[in-house]
Amino acid sequence: MADMNFNKEEQQYVKLPYFGIPKLLPYLKPLRGIIFSMVALCLLAGVIDAITPQFQKYALNHFIGQGTLDTLLPFILIYLGILVTQTVGNLVSGFQGGQIEMYVSRDMRRASFNHLQTLSFSYYNQNSVGYIHSRVMSDTGRIGGLVSWSLMDGVWNLTYMVGSIVAMFMMNWKLCLMVLVIVPLAALASVYFQRHLVRLNRRVREINSQITSGFNEGITGAKTTKTLVAEKRMEEDFNKTSREMTKTSVRTAHFRSMFVSTISFASYIALALVLWRGGHITVEGLLELGTLAAFTSYAMNLMEPIQWIVRALSDLVTVQVNIERFTRLMETESDVADSPEVIEKYGDAFHPKKENWEELYGDVEFKDVSFMYPDGDEYVLEHFNLKVPQGTNVAIVGETGAGKSTLVNLVCRFFEPTKGQILIDGRDARERSQLWLHSNIGYVLQTPHLFSGTVKENLLYGKPDATMEEIEAAVKAVSAEGVIARMDKGYDSDVGEGGDLLSTGEKQLLSFARAILSNPRIFVLDEATSSIDTVTEKLIQDAIEHLMKGRTSFVIAHRLSTIRQADVILVVRDGKIIEQGRHNELMKQKGYYYNLYTRQFTEELMNAGTV
Repeated sequence: MADMNFNKEEQQYVKLPYFGIPKLLPYLKPLRGIIFSMVALCLLAGVIDAITPQFQKYALNHFIGQGTLDTLLPFILIYLGILVTQTVGNLVSGFQGGQIEMYVSRDMRRASFNHLQTLSFSYYNQNSVGYIHSRVMSDTGRIGGLVSWSLMDGVWNLTYMVGSIVAMFMMNWKLCLMVLVIVPLAALASVYFQRHLVRLNRRVREINSQITSGFNEGITGAKTTKTLVAEKRMEEDFNKTSREMTKTSVRTAHFRSMFVSTISFASYIALALVLWRGGHITVEGLLELGTLAAFTSYAMNLMEPIQWIVRALSDLVTVQVNIERFTRLMETESDVADSPEVIEKYGDAFHPKKENWEELYGDVEFKDVSFMYPDGDEYVLEHFNLKVPQGTNVAIVGETGAGKSTLVNLVCRFFEPTKGQILIDGRDARERSQLWLHSNIGYVLQTPHLFSGTVKENLLYGKPDATMEEIEAAVKAVSAEGVIARMDKGYDSDVGEGGDLLSTGEKQLLSFARAILSNPRIFVLDEATSSIDTVTEKLIQDAIEHLMKGRTSFVIAHRLSTIRQADVILVVRDGKIIEQGRHNELMKQKGYYYNLYTRQFTEELMNAGTV
């Protein structure tokens, strides 16, 4: 999907005359010293390469042509000194080019990664992981290459080309014009081939993305493939894509070969013209042998800069897409953002001013709240009012896909109300920072996520300065000590990428412990016990009941038997709250909740074999 988006954007921006280079200036300014030095060294290298044939001319005309070796040693020393200077300059500029590429890519990735942390959930709902990953890694890498190696090559090629033309014109302007006649023809040929190569390379990248996707599906979906006995189909699909990749790559190689051969042929034509006309002039005594030799060198090498310029213009158009996509990401504003006044007082996610944070007690109020998702076209909440005093246990129930998470997303300020207010401790949540609120919320998801690292490192995300005694107490509170005991290195055991070395239930227990460790004033449990066996669930339910005393909690529940003691139950259907009250009150109404509860209760009895 990400690469499909890429191709659409590439087609869209390839026609624009503006390349967006000025948008990169904030990332280039800190490196302006290195960039200036690299450009100066590349200018020097281009000038030296342009005057090198003049040494050949001088040697032939003054030493070989006149049959004398006088002043040969000083000439050789000067020539060697210039070559050493060029070699050192190339080494330094090459090192600087690598620095520029790495520093620019690093700074852009750091800026984009940090900016992504500030964006709301709606951005991630609308953009795939692969698409975002491509912005952070692929685009920044291509831009880094543009401002380093492409800039270096461009300075050298332009300097060499101008220097060569000036040198030829000064030696013999008529012969120079004869060589330059070939330049437009070579440029037209380059434009033709480069246009086809750009199109073919795009196709190769698209197919390569499909192959990568095939690898990803084959690896991540290996169990599903085996259980469905779909190995043959997976092989056929992969082979089909691989054959298309081979076919397109071979065609690309053919065009590239024709391109190189055409430019080489143009060089040979230029050389032939120089030898033909220059030979006549030399025989007539109007041109020295060394001058003819210098001309042949210029004629052979002049086509390389022409070829580079055409290729560079095509690459610049392509990189324009990367620049536009990166800058569009950086210019994306979050749907949920703190005001400048709030940031001034409370700080932001990266520079919090905790000394100004007030204590959170846990009173929550929905005040005439209407809400529509940013990419939606109808309200999922309208004029909703609800007071949740500190210490209240709110249960949210409904069938799968009913919209149960909407309420807790609003409480956690992952989304802002379209209309109305959500009050935290009597104040609009927007009057204080997101980080202040999130630091006081313990959120346990249905599908737990652990970060790569050890068990201890994951638990410390809940409270970075927690002591070992606090960690062990949190683990014991959710009955997770058995998980730690089964691991070879205990708290220092690695959990794998995303916690893959643990079962879903084990990850869930550690997620509980991590949430409890932060000592939050508001708990959000999103079907958090659905992946745990009934025995462990009972232990956790008892622990939660004890830990939640005095704390406000929102529990999204699938098993309705677990929320009968809730202070208020909100029944959600098709994104709307259709019933609310305590368990006994809703059962007496014999409405939607009653039907939902009795149906589930009957199913549980049937599964237990008692019906």
